[in-house]
Amino acid sequence: MTVFVSDRFNSVTDLKMPFLSAAFDPLEVQQRFTQYLPIFQNAQLQKIEVIRHKPGRRCLIEYELLNNHGQTITLIGKIRAKGTDFNSYELQKSLWQKGFADDSADGISVPQPVGIIPEWQMWLQRKVQGAIATQFLTQTNTIFLAKLIAEVAHKLHQTNIPPRRSHTMSDELRILNERIPLVIQQYPELKKRLEQILAASNHLGENTPELKNCGIHRDFYPDQVIINGSRLYLIDLDLYCEGNPAIDIGNFIGHIKEYSLRILGNSEALSDWETALTERFLQLTSDKFNTAIQSYVTLTLVRHIHISTQFLERRPFTEALLNLCEQRLHIAVLNHL
Repeated sequence: MTVFVSDRFNSVTDLKMPFLSAAFDPLEVQQRFTQYLPIFQNAQLQKIEVIRHKPGRRCLIEYELLNNHGQTITLIGKIRAKGTDFNSYELQKSLWQKGFADDSADGISVPQPVGIIPEWQMWLQRKVQGAIATQFLTQTNTIFLAKLIAEVAHKLHQTNIPPRRSHTMSDELRILNERIPLVIQQYPELKKRLEQILAASNHLGENTPELKNCGIHRDFYPDQVIINGSRLYLIDLDLYCEGNPAIDIGNFIGHIKEYSLRILGNSEALSDWETALTERFLQLTSDKFNTAIQSYVTLTLVRHIHISTQFLERRPFTEALLNLCEQRLHIAVLNHL
């Protein structure tokens, strides 16, 4: 039997993860699956493909199997260079057992975690079919999805699975105070404007009410929700922590505004989505969260100023992001000199 193997990132050369060559070897893979994933021991390996690789940090491998019934099963192996991410595996397992399984009545799930291969610092989950929410943002008649996504966030916030770390407004501001100076180094002509944005961001953050803390996703944006018919899957919970639930909604809307600005040329082009998402979340929680949500939208956009400088295709939008942030922070710009 021939197994198709694809490593377009040449991940085997990553010195921080020397075991990757074994994770791409069909015989080794079959042996490890038999040892650690007995539920798949009779399935035939068809394909091994690296789908993401951050050198020295992470690697994502897709394994395609064919079971005895002729069905294709795809597993995603998540590898971390600094050691197996047991916490993320256990979190996903807990979520699966606490109402996020494939058959949950509310249609909100996480991918099924299936096991750990310790020698490869890898944990595995089933790949779910569907399309990321980003692909629905510009389609007509999809506003109902915004309301469902608010319910996804709220369901996560209600699970009461104890987080192992926290993320506060101080952490949010620390990130901005680390990243914006990097943009100033790259674009010294924007120094005055960026310093004003940073000062106003600090002021906004320090005056934002912190009403409640719970387990939050912390990296919640449209790529993290997969839509499969009437079922929504929440993915990539690696940053799960204790924090203000407004962070998730504000981050999601900030990403929508940035996407709207970059793809549609207008940060308000998807405001119907933003309104539906916010209103549904406030219905489920309290209107008191609205102020914090709007603050986190703004701080997410400020963070995107730095992100825009890291990708060649996004650099043309750095100026537009500055304008948007100045507008939201009520910075009166008389001149940009």
